Formats: sequence, C-alpha cells, structure tokens
Amino acid sequence: MKYIFVTGGVVSSLGKGIISSSLGKLLQARGYRITIQKFDPYINVDPGTLNPYEHGECYVTEDGMETDLDLGHYERFTDIHTTRGNSVTTGRIYSTVIEKERRGDYLGKTVQVVPHITDEIKNCIRREDDPAEYDFIITEIGGTIGDIESMPFLEAIRQMRWEHRGDTCCIHLTYIPYLKAAGELKTKPTQHSVKEMQGLGLQPDILVLRTEKHLDEGIMHKVASFCNVDQDCVVQSEDLPSIYEVPIEMQAQGLDKAVLKKLNMEVGETPDLLLWRNYLAKRDGATKKIEIALVGKYELQDAYKSIRESLQQAAVYNDRKVGVNYINSQFLTKDNVAETLTGMAGVVICPGFGERGTEGKIIAAEYCRTHDIPTFGICFGMQMMVVEFARNVLGYKDAGSAEIDPVTKHNVIDMMEDQKNITKMGGTMRLGAYPCKLVPGSRAAAIYGRTEISERHRHRYEFNNSFREQYRKAGMLCTGLNPKADLVEIVEIPELRWYIACQFHPEYRSTVLHPHPLFLDFIRAAIEYENGKNNE
Repeated sequence: MKYIFVTGGVVSSLGKGIISSSLGKLLQARGYRITIQKFDPYINVDPGTLNPYEHGECYVTEDGMETDLDLGHYERFTDIHTTRGNSVTTGRIYSTVIEKERRGDYLGKTVQVVPHITDEIKNCIRREDDPAEYDFIITEIGGTIGDIESMPFLEAIRQMRWEHRGDTCCIHLTYIPYLKAAGELKTKPTQHSVKEMQGLGLQPDILVLRTEKHLDEGIMHKVASFCNVDQDCVVQSEDLPSIYEVPIEMQAQGLDKAVLKKLNMEVGETPDLLLWRNYLAKRDGATKKIEIALVGKYELQDAYKSIRESLQQAAVYNDRKVGVNYINSQFLTKDNVAETLTGMAGVVICPGFGERGTEGKIIAAEYCRTHDIPTFGICFGMQMMVVEFARNVLGYKDAGSAEIDPVTKHNVIDMMEDQKNITKMGGTMRLGAYPCKLVPGSRAAAIYGRTEISERHRHRYEFNNSFREQYRKAGMLCTGLNPKADLVEIVEIPELRWYIACQFHPEYRSTVLHPHPLFLDFIRAAIEYENGKNNE
C-alpha cells in the first residue's frame, strides 16, 4: 500500500481537496484502487454542529458521518463512496485516546501527544479498521503549514515517512502571489513554506504551485532549486474556468507520473480519460443558459456546494449551462417574490435549520406552486413546502414545524419519535443512507426508473403521518416511503409541471459521470418551462 500526503502552505483555500480528488481520478484511470481522506485540525469531533459560515456545507457519507465538504469533491470526481473513516478531526482523535485512557488501555502510562496522539493518527491514516484493500491512500491535511493545530498530524506523517520508506509521497501546495505594483510573481512565500516543512522533518516530493498568472520555466526552475525538489516534480495549478478541468491539466503536467516515479512504480501508458473529456466537451459545447434560483438563508456558495455542483452537472447533460441565483429567504416577502423570481426557470427550496428565513421559503413555495414553476424542495425545503400547502390549501393557518413552533396544533412537520429523548446535538440526527420505496406510477418512480432506492439523510424532523390522508385528498401525494419506519421521503403534486420535494439529500449522490436523476429531470422540466414561456 502506498501513502500520499497532501499539505498546504502560505494561505488556506488553495484547493488541496481538488488536487487530491484530481490525483485520485488519475490513479483510478490507471486501474489503481484508491481512497481519499481528510484530516482536519479543529477540535470539533465533526463538522455537524458547525455553522456553514464557519466551514461551508456539512457533507454526509453513506454510513452517516457528518464530514467536511471536501469529501463531496472526492466522491464527485472519483465515484467512490466515502465512510466515517475518510474524515478525521483533532477532536475525534483526542476523544478516542481519552476513551482508551479511561478504559485503562494504556496500562498506567502517561498519555502524551507523542506517541499516543500521533499513533492514533497513524492508525487512522493506515485505515486499520477498514477491511477494504487499496493501492493508494491519499490523505489531505487541512489547514496551513505553521498552524499550531496541525503539528500532531505533521509529526505523524514524519513518522510514517520513516516507517514506510519508499511507500510514501508528500505533495505540498503553495501560493505564488503576483504583486501588481512590481509586476512580478513572488516565490519567497513558497520557499518559506517549504523551509518550515523541512524544519518539521518533512521534505516535499512534489510541489503544486497555485497561481493566477502562468509561471514560466525560470520561476519553475527557481522553485525547484531553492526547495530541493526535482524540476519535473514542480507543477503549476493555474486558475481554470472549472474545477473539473483540473484532472486534465494535472495529467498534462504529469502529476500522476511524478507520483509513480517517486514511489518507484511503473509509469506505463497515459490513460485517455475519455468519459471525463466527453463531459467537458459537452459542457463547453452548451451555449444556452438556464436560470435556477436557490432560496435559502445562507449567502455563501459553499453552504450549498453539493446542490450547486449537482445542478451544474445536470445542466451539462441537458446541453445547458446553468445560472445559479442565490436568493436570501430572510428578505423574501409577498410584495417582492414575483419580482425576485422573474426570469427563473426553476426554483430550489434549500435545506437548513432554525427559524431564520423560514417564512421566505414558504412564500417562495406558495408562489411557485400557484404559478406552476418547476420547484425542487430538499430536506428542510421539503418541510417548508409541506407547511405552505397546509396553510394555503388545507386551510390550517397556524400550520408549522415543531422545530419552529412547538405548540402549534397543526404540526404537519414533527420530531421523529426516536429523536425525542436525544440530548446531545453532534452526530445524533437521522444520518446516512436509508432505503425508500417509491409508489408505482408516481413521477418519482418514473424519474428513478425503479421503485426501490437508497438516499442519504440529515434531519431530526419528519412529515407528520397523521395528516397524510388530508394531503392526499388535496392533491399532494406521498410517493416515497421508508419501508421499515413508514416515514415520508418524497412528496409531489402530480397536477403541476414539476413540484417535487424530498426529505433526503440527493445532492450527496450526484457525481460528474453519474448525475442524480432528480436533478436531471428537474433541469429538463425547467428547460421545458422556459421554452414554453418563450413560445407564448
């Protein structure tokens, strides 16, 4: 087994996750079995309790782990299914070590960062609890070289480099800034970052230089010689129109070849990445644009990262580009909703928690329902569409969710029974993949092309089944149900053009080469709606 470590220096947000995903894709194309994991230095056990403004969206794995959004990139690029083993934080490491100490596992020894914390980190890097077999394990270390929080992880890597000599490769991303006043690109920050790594006992094998300007051979040679790196192991990652072009660019510069050479492995023929190139060609060939509104309370693109990527993928396969328009539901009112949604071919009512922005989502749902605009509700978005229907069709003006109004008599959305006695917040929701059975003949069943599916969840509240018959009679059908717990997974209004909402998160299953059927059909309906408006 080979271990690849991806670190970052100078500044954060360089795109370590994209480089890790791209490298994973290139190694996969060569026939290797890979997995990619993210080690984050913050003390939270997982990102589940973090506000999206702190760390972007919270991604959920098949087995119900709340993780960093980079795991979404890993899955979208490689089609692998990540698990709880692919996401590790300082909080999780320390929790495990403290639990072992309380059990007496350390036999009276003084528990220290070295060796106990670093040993636990190494256990996670090696995936000792994972029965799957891999040729490569790619480990991305969050944060930036020099952060005090990252020190135990870097020390663990140093030890692994010694213990697994010949079987490890270290890739370091740095930033080459351009000083406009001087008209120069500066390599000094990269030199300092590498020097800091060397001070920790780590020598990068490969450097990936993030840059907004193309780097000439002189700069590449300078970086190589000043950082003790072979020149063919210095790669530049220039800004590109799309993150999905990065694997092609990294392959063109020989990133995968450099890794194989450093690990003394046969390089062989370069894969053609035909399906990936076909996707890019299809995307570049799309000339018409479809405008989609995302109605949510976060004015932050990373808060809805997977939804945005799923829409873009689905648009490509419908020969369209997509314009994603963020609409803050806090400021959406009955007076401005028509103007705000003008020009939108489809609307997504977004997930979220808490009261802020809920009324705006309800107003958007009512407007879309009464104007027959293609509408897609996801998780909390579905719940708000259900509340809107209860208020304006069933006539329950006080209808709401028990999450927002615990005393309403018409709690059409209520807490699930198995959630009512839970006191801890982190990792206690309904998380991960659950089966769903679709009603034959429903729009949902037609979209999936089958009646048995599995989708990932992240919620505590659920459609209140005591109101199900009233909804059915009024025209909103429950067409997806959990076969074991009888929980409602999908609702739809068949009389409308496309009005579907799901309690699960379909965006977690959408990848570049396998876009999710719900997003594909939603975009298709939005195109038909727009074409119909243009022909009026």
